[in-house]
Amino acid sequence: MRPQQLSERWWQFAARIAKVVEECDPLCRTWPALLGALLLAAPAARGQFTFAPNGSALAVTGYSGPGGDVSIPATNNGLRVTSIAEGAFASLTNLTNVVIPGTVTNIGEEAFLECSGLTNVTIPGSVTSIGEDAFADCASLAGVTIPGSVSSLGFDAFAGCIGLASLTIGNGVPSIGEDAFYYCTSLTSVMIPGSVTNLEEDAFAWCTGLSGVYFAGNPPAADSSVFYMDSGVAVYYFTDTNRWSSALGGVPALLWNPLIQTGDASFGVQTNQFGFNITGTVNIPIVVEACTNLGNPVWAPLQTNTLTNGLFYFSEPVQTNLAGRFYRLSTP
Repeated sequence: MRPQQLSERWWQFAARIAKVVEECDPLCRTWPALLGALLLAAPAARGQFTFAPNGSALAVTGYSGPGGDVSIPATNNGLRVTSIAEGAFASLTNLTNVVIPGTVTNIGEEAFLECSGLTNVTIPGSVTSIGEDAFADCASLAGVTIPGSVSSLGFDAFAGCIGLASLTIGNGVPSIGEDAFYYCTSLTSVMIPGSVTNLEEDAFAWCTGLSGVYFAGNPPAADSSVFYMDSGVAVYYFTDTNRWSSALGGVPALLWNPLIQTGDASFGVQTNQFGFNITGTVNIPIVVEACTNLGNPVWAPLQTNTLTNGLFYFSEPVQTNLAGRFYRLSTP
């Protein structure tokens, strides 16, 4: 029985009790208390949402609206909404965008399982736990940001999200759960913050489009299953880390250290082209970006390339119509 139906049944039952007691002894004074108890125990409803007690707060238990863009309320009848219950939105294919309020700390198991039309979800910095299969098989989910407040990322949390192309993991997340991003075939590049100390089994297995995983900290614990069947993947780490070896989880690990050479003869204008050499570890990928205002920078990618033999020469036509032009190197 769906939560909305359960709520309606409670109210119908309470109304019948009130009618029966009212027709009995008029001296009876106990029915208001009985009715009040029934109403307090009933699942609460607010428009298209249903709720249930969650300690002194509430959990969202269901939704029966038209879908599309949905914002989960932060309160209902004066009580804070702090949790999304198990399966609350599961298999609702009409959802496209969901905003979770900053009062929610827990996203339960299978909360959004198989929401195949969901393209975007906003997870606030209040969330500390994302349960098993919470967003599994959300095939249209294009991007997600996991805030650094999340200390528990459950088994299969985003498994089977085949459209997931953009993934941001906030600094503070300590571990990537087992099968967390299993079969996310659209992922190409992932940045792992320094807070992550553990990659559990098959965390990125069968992410067949994954080409680069970049680590901002020391190497986490990881076994050979983490990148299972990711045949084109490579691991990169940065210069301000230590304790790295030549591989992680059976995948080659390379120091990502490209540097623009400003002191050699390649730097500057030559035949109406401005250019420079870039050096670094052999075969690391780089993106050359540019902006025109460092006070309010908007960096635009100019060229993506690989440091074959540890060297690449970049050049572009001199931008005579610009007051200034600034360059930087980034990961793909």
